[in-house]
Amino acid sequence: MRDRLIQLGCVLLATISVIVGGRLLPDILRVSDERSLRYTDVSIEGAPPIVALGTAIGALRGIIVDYLWIKTNIQKEKGLFYEAMADASLITKLQPRFGDVWAFQGHNMAYNISVMTDTPRERWEWVRAGIDLVRDQGLRYNPNDLILHKEIAFWFAHKLDGVSDDAHLYYKREFARDWQFLLGVPPASHQDRIAWIAAIKDAPDSLEELEIKDPSVKVMVDQLRGSMSGFDQKFQFQLDSDFLKNIGRWQSVQDSRYAKILGLEATFRKNDPVYTAYDTIFSKPEFKPAMEAFLPFLRKKVLREAYNMDPALMWEYTRDFGPFDWRHPQSHAFYWARKGSTTAAKRTTNEEDIYKVLNNDRLNIQAMQALARTGLMHYDPFSNDNPGRLNDPRWIKAIDKYFGELYRKHFGTRGGGGDSFCDFYQNFMSQEVRELFRFGDYDGAQTILTKLDNLFGRGGLIPNNKYEAPLETFVQNATYGEYVGAPDVARSDVYAALTRGFREGLLMNRPKVLEEAVKFARDLTEYFQGNQYSDFVNKFGERRMADLIGNLRTSVRDVFSNVLMDPSQPLVDRLTIYNRAGEPERRMVFDLVKAALEAEFLNDPLSQLAPFSQLLPEPPDMEPYRQAMAAEAAKRGTEGETSKRSTAELK
Repeated sequence: MRDRLIQLGCVLLATISVIVGGRLLPDILRVSDERSLRYTDVSIEGAPPIVALGTAIGALRGIIVDYLWIKTNIQKEKGLFYEAMADASLITKLQPRFGDVWAFQGHNMAYNISVMTDTPRERWEWVRAGIDLVRDQGLRYNPNDLILHKEIAFWFAHKLDGVSDDAHLYYKREFARDWQFLLGVPPASHQDRIAWIAAIKDAPDSLEELEIKDPSVKVMVDQLRGSMSGFDQKFQFQLDSDFLKNIGRWQSVQDSRYAKILGLEATFRKNDPVYTAYDTIFSKPEFKPAMEAFLPFLRKKVLREAYNMDPALMWEYTRDFGPFDWRHPQSHAFYWARKGSTTAAKRTTNEEDIYKVLNNDRLNIQAMQALARTGLMHYDPFSNDNPGRLNDPRWIKAIDKYFGELYRKHFGTRGGGGDSFCDFYQNFMSQEVRELFRFGDYDGAQTILTKLDNLFGRGGLIPNNKYEAPLETFVQNATYGEYVGAPDVARSDVYAALTRGFREGLLMNRPKVLEEAVKFARDLTEYFQGNQYSDFVNKFGERRMADLIGNLRTSVRDVFSNVLMDPSQPLVDRLTIYNRAGEPERRMVFDLVKAALEAEFLNDPLSQLAPFSQLLPEPPDMEPYRQAMAAEAAKRGTEGETSKRSTAELK
């Protein structure tokens, strides 16, 4: 009888426990979701398989992870980077929510192991592998880890967009090529870029949904799938990043100036059956609407699955901040830093955590500054040229607005958090005064100078005369001595002066302005490339500083083509500028701007007045010029291969 009572008591206690637990579960889940005390953003979602592996080991897991973590740090100190990576990889399997080990392993690959390789390509593979590891795995298992977001943002900003690595120019070329194949060339205007990303954001989530919405997509996909069915498995129809990049490569061949002058289209058709299959299907006029619907869907799928990026956030950041170009590493630095600050906000509640947020926010505004300096990109993926990177004044207002937000957010942060943003703002806006002055926007430059004087000069907390000088005097003072230490300042001044020269000198028929701008650009380029640092050639055969500035011809080409394709200026004005330019300048840009201007022309009232070929005539001697450019491109390619072989032999 006694045993039966004990059994009944246990059953009653278990029943009460289940009932009470069930009553408490909703509150537990709610608090877990509110305070981010779980693996994913929704508590009831399952953890990844590797979490189950670690859980199965039980309490022993902690001891093993501690031992491996100590061992990994000792190996790193001894320079045993490959061995450290193997043990770190094991830790991520046992404890995937240990953010520090993901950061350790990614940094080890991108920084320590990469510099031990012999060629730029090998180095790039390790850098990319480190970034991919943290972005595609670490952040999936730790979506609310602020430090992981900050680390990957820093790698984009420092390793890819910085200049400290001998192979940094190679990284910039490869990164721009990858993202141009993935997303294509972004539209010129900010509003068009918002709509461009919105199309990806709003695309259907599955191919089935897309085919129901647009039956022509199914017809196109069925034909493409059939034409690729005989290929090797990895080249068959698959909705993955390789498939999207191959489509992007096919599109780039159609638009690339170098692909045309090097005859790459005919070469690909002859030697590349994958390219031929794409060309056969996608070139059909009846599939153009289907292609316009299919590409945003595929880009959305690949961004989410292969790059762990949310098109909705990309659209939101483009809408709220500025015209991001995703071929630029700093756009990704901004994305991950901003995402880290917002997703981890609920975890940063104590006084120490605010400094993690502060460092993340600094990366945000520094990325915006870099985009203001170099965010206007021109790139041909089939050339051996470095991406053209012009200054983009559209970011000035965005930074002006965001500075206020950050200053208020960190005003009370101990250690002068708000003051650090004031220092940044003064330095950045002082340089923008100089830049707008070189552009010829004297009113805009004076407006910023007056604001600086009101905030930090005579109207500041401690009044001073730093900003009371006349505009031209202030510009000279702000520029003096910066060129060698800050090459971006020299590049910015060259581009700004040439932009003003083309716009004001040609449109207003004031040739003296253009003459002075070209002279200034030539003198500054020769000065910078003639200094003692410019002769340095790194072990990969690239002139780290000289190549960063470029030569006068490429500067003229990049700026002139940007002026002609700037949609903020009336089309008739830009066509006037083109026709008043000299023949050498027109030859440089004709193939670059023709397609874009013709598409714009067809939707403009000008199309009713005259044929496009009359308004944008082909310059004389274009064919010899194209042949010369083809020979030059082929020579650069040969020299590049020779340099790689020589480097390998030396090693």
